[in-house]
Amino acid sequence: MKIIMALAAVYAVWWFLVHGRTGADEWKTLRRYRYAHRGLHRPGVPENSLPAFRAAAEHGFGAELDVHLTKDGHLAVIHDSSLRRVCGAEGNVEDLTAKELGQFRLEGTDEKIPFLEEVLPIFAGRTPLVVEIKPANGNWDSLTAKTVACLDRFQVRYCMESFDPRSLLWLKGHRPGIVRGQLTQNFLKDPSGLSLKNRFLLTGLFFNLRTRPDFIACKFEDRGSLSVRLCCRCWGVQEVLWTIRSRADLKRAEKAGALAIFEGFEPGGQSHE
Repeated sequence: MKIIMALAAVYAVWWFLVHGRTGADEWKTLRRYRYAHRGLHRPGVPENSLPAFRAAAEHGFGAELDVHLTKDGHLAVIHDSSLRRVCGAEGNVEDLTAKELGQFRLEGTDEKIPFLEEVLPIFAGRTPLVVEIKPANGNWDSLTAKTVACLDRFQVRYCMESFDPRSLLWLKGHRPGIVRGQLTQNFLKDPSGLSLKNRFLLTGLFFNLRTRPDFIACKFEDRGSLSVRLCCRCWGVQEVLWTIRSRADLKRAEKAGALAIFEGFEPGGQSHE
């Protein structure tokens, strides 16, 4: 009996630690769409490029995109800090000015790395965005603040997410009305250079105690974790799943009530409703 009571107490504490907010009005819009991962990219149309974002908006999809801060304070839309994978070049976004970044091209095409103020007009008055904050070198506060200031200039519906809980804390303290989400995956099997402590805390969603996110954006393969289930199924916090790469997985995700961030195929409809 004591063991059962102890286990029940642990479960109750865990349940309390990982919960977040529910009921944001913005979900009425955000839940109507599927989201193209880094835009609707395909061979010849690079990820996180202006043509990829135009294609997503034109097909009625929202889009997920990634934001980094350049050396001179501009907001570059690119997934990696390193330019090696998408530009075949050495160097990191955070070490370059906007002018220097403009010399590079994406995936062997003529497309440049876009800046956030170039992307947002594509979606103004149209479909919403999932904006991922990608801090580096401790710039989470300035990156988050500048991204919010840029978003304020355009009539765009959006939510914001990050793996870094400090960005969510900034939003909680400075712009609590913005729908904010904690990105997660099983870092215990995919360490990504994190300390053991942070791998444990991020996998278990234990930073939720301070950040109280509106949604959990979880890697599709890791969606069965206890913390994700407690937060999303028990507390009713919105679940977002990435990256969906088949219609079968899309059906599974949406049947469970999750928002889908897809890549590599084009869903048959514009909305999961």
